[in-house]
Formats: sequence, C-alpha cells, structure tokens
Amino acid sequence: MLPADVAPFRCEVQAEHQAVRIRPVGELDMATVPLVATHLGEQQTAGFKHVTLDLRDVGFLDSTGLRMIVDWDAMSRADGFAFSLVAGPPAVQRIFELTGTTERLTFVEASASAA
Repeated sequence: MLPADVAPFRCEVQAEHQAVRIRPVGELDMATVPLVATHLGEQQTAGFKHVTLDLRDVGFLDSTGLRMIVDWDAMSRADGFAFSLVAGPPAVQRIFELTGTTERLTFVEASASAA
C-alpha cells in the first residue's frame, strides 16, 4: 500500500485541434516511462501534428525519462511532427541543465501547449 502522501502515477491527456498535451503526474522513471511512451505513441499515431509533454507535475526524472524525451525529440524531427516540453520544477529542469539538453530541446510556456 502506498503512503497517504504518495499518489499513484498517472498521465493526463488533453487534445485540442491538431495538438495534444500529455501531462505525467508523479515520477518519470524506468517504471513509468513505458506508460508515457505509450501515450505519446498513441497520440502521434492518431495524427496529432504537435505533441507536448508537460513536466510541471513530474517530481523526479531519471536517465530513462531523459532518454525517452531525447528519443521523442529526434523522432519528431525525422518524422515531421512537432514535439515540445513544458518545463518541470527546478529539480527536473536541473537534469536538462546537467546534461546540456536544455538548448537542444524545445521548451514552451504552459499557455502555448495544447490546453
């Protein structure tokens, strides 16, 4: 059983026209990356032209989560759809800073994403 202050991981999906925002809530790590990747894949396959991964409610991001994000960025460039991120809390953003990926990835304001 989970402690009272730990909610189970979930993903919220919000679509608007040709854009979709996927908002993971909880830790984005090797245990949860497959769920997020499935949501991303389903939305891209459904024909959305812009996919945004909203990291505002991610409390922790490990190397598996970072790898998934970098892979989706590369896939979007190769396949001709837009992939962007809404910045997460400071602890999450620090991973991008430490790995030098902040400048490589496309970060947007929350209001610019689909929702």
